[in-house]
Formats: sequence, C-alpha cells, structure tokens
Amino acid sequence: MYEDKTLNCKDCGGDFIFTAGEQEFYAEKGFQNEPTRCKDCRTARKEAIRASREMHSTTCAQCGGEAVVPFKPKNDRPILCSECFANSK
Repeated sequence: MYEDKTLNCKDCGGDFIFTAGEQEFYAEKGFQNEPTRCKDCRTARKEAIRASREMHSTTCAQCGGEAVVPFKPKNDRPILCSECFANSK
C-alpha cells in the first residue's frame, strides 16, 4: 500500500527516506502532512528547544526532596519530583 519516498529536508537541504512504515504510522495517527525535516535535524531542533527551556527548583510535596520543573511553581497545586510522579501512576 505504501512505498518509500525520498523527501528533502527544509533545514539541511539533504534527502531522506520517508519509509512505508513511517507513512503507515502517520496515517494511523491522522497526521495530514509529511515530515519536512530529516531525523538528525528533528533531533537537533528538539534538543535546542529543550536546552532553551528555563527550569525551576521546588520541594516535592510527597517526599520533600528537590523537584525540578519546566514551569514556575505556584502554591495552588502539589508538585512532585520525577520519582514520586512516576510512582503515582
């Protein structure tokens, strides 16, 4: 049903393969547009966004340890550290 396509990256200008499996995944998720960046450029872009994000330190409401979050903490809701948050699921 799907065939591999060669697309051109809008950031680096290089060609990359949009595989049949990726196309099927996009269709299952309901994505309308094909990717415009190669894997390396997508990864670099995500890392740049992550690196520019300002992190805030607060106290975990459950264990009392340090919790680092990507938003400015307010006192209206309890904030959990990564470990307590993972255990609460």
